[in-house]
Amino acid sequence: MNCGMRSADCGMDTKNRKSGVRSAEFRVFALFAIFLFTIYFSLFTDASAMLTAKANHDHITIDFFYHGSTVSIRGEADPNTDLVIKITSPEGHQVLKQKGKVAGALWMNVGQLKFEQTPNFYEVFSTKKLEDILSSEEMEKHVIGYPALAKHVDITPVANEEEKAKWFNEFVKFKENSHVYATSFGKITTTVKADGRQEYYILTDWPYQAQPGDYLVTVYAVKDNKVIEQAQSKVNVEQVGMVKTLATMAQNTPAIYGFLSIGVALGAGFGVSMVFRKGGGSH
Repeated sequence: MNCGMRSADCGMDTKNRKSGVRSAEFRVFALFAIFLFTIYFSLFTDASAMLTAKANHDHITIDFFYHGSTVSIRGEADPNTDLVIKITSPEGHQVLKQKGKVAGALWMNVGQLKFEQTPNFYEVFSTKKLEDILSSEEMEKHVIGYPALAKHVDITPVANEEEKAKWFNEFVKFKENSHVYATSFGKITTTVKADGRQEYYILTDWPYQAQPGDYLVTVYAVKDNKVIEQAQSKVNVEQVGMVKTLATMAQNTPAIYGFLSIGVALGAGFGVSMVFRKGGGSH
């Protein structure tokens, strides 16, 4: 090419070559950066993703002989962390009768209290006392413990926070007496494996009062008063056989279910009377 005749073209060609070199260098740099980021992400993700959770006997069936069960939860965590295990049902709407004195003497139903954003089932287990391993902000953020649940739940009608606290405490007592609410610490057993990882395990009774449905098990790894990692598993409780048939009938065809219940009751009463009649008269 004659640069003396076509200096503009030569200048442009030189610029294009320089631009191409810079573009190639940028691509190499970008690929190298992506490679480093991939290595970094892989190493640090694997190092931090230590928490696992598995609920054994995670499918509980309710039949005529059902009277509760057990559920075990196990997994692995970083050896330098405390653990919190929370088992909850989906949040929903619950109504309780409010009792009070009428005419200063008789205890009667005087109204209803509505509880919103309330799980019907709520259990929390921890390696240590919650207030010793978690800040109040973290407990509220993850709804861990009764004080956090109290702030999460909406109760109406109440006049002020003091009245709300009063009725929430009564609600918790009722749920604990029904064996569907519980909090405790120290029941989670932990051991350090040969590879340095911490293995945890807990076996808990599953109350027969727990309703059919899906339950969520959430395990929290705690360090420096904060939740640093979570893992989840599920427990399903299902009615089967005749129990499921009767429950479906009661919901979909209550009239037929009512007649059937009366028939069964009358049949049982007749059978008992025949047994006593055959047993002999007076002595």
